[in-house]
Amino acid sequence: MRMRKRHNLEPRMEKCAELLVKEPGALRGGWLQALPGFEKLYVELGCGKGRFTAGTAEMMPETLLLAIERVPDAMILAMERVQALGLRNVRFMDTDAAKLPEIFAPGEIDRLYVNFCDPWPKSRDAKLRLTAPGFLRLYADALKEGGELHFKTDNTPLFDWSVEVLKSEGWALSEVTHDLHENGVVGVMTDYEAKFTAEGMKINRLVATKTAATKGTAAGTLPRLRGASLVDARGYQQSVEDTK
Repeated sequence: MRMRKRHNLEPRMEKCAELLVKEPGALRGGWLQALPGFEKLYVELGCGKGRFTAGTAEMMPETLLLAIERVPDAMILAMERVQALGLRNVRFMDTDAAKLPEIFAPGEIDRLYVNFCDPWPKSRDAKLRLTAPGFLRLYADALKEGGELHFKTDNTPLFDWSVEVLKSEGWALSEVTHDLHENGVVGVMTDYEAKFTAEGMKINRLVATKTAATKGTAAGTLPRLRGASLVDARGYQQSVEDTK
């Protein structure tokens, strides 16, 4: 769904300017020193309208939460939401996941959130999924050992495919579920999640922990993602076999 253009976007962004980090690369390796008073550094990829961002920040005032969003018309709503609540532990960046090495030093992040990302269902586009090996290795570099990747999606084929990728990339999985809210709402919802749950859709979720066995960018050539159409959510395993 195309995000509609927001009225008076530029002046609204100016009113929230204190929340926007315009040159995040300048803080690489020193986020908690540059923005003191916080114990941990969490990053959210694709914050959308910011319901999850604001709710998570409210629950964890001791944590600095950096929200990344490439769509300004969505990010302004998240920024205004955070500003209205008077939250001081959130900052926003207009960038994308591919730029993580330029923004964070190795082992700088404690936790990374990926919520309801684009599934890119065609096999030829599998490398663009935010749980594809190329992105997972960037996350592994940026996370400290023991750091966590929290992943939620309504797309079950994407989720099952991601489980296989994460296992093959050496992540330790926990809290794996195909029906997160089966017994009532669990955790902070995103705007999409609240809508989908109200419509009776099931939400998939997992936590992936970086271990000594988790592959980073130094692990070498990425596996070829042939046969990775989400019609067959386990196609990744075959793609791994193809590289042997």
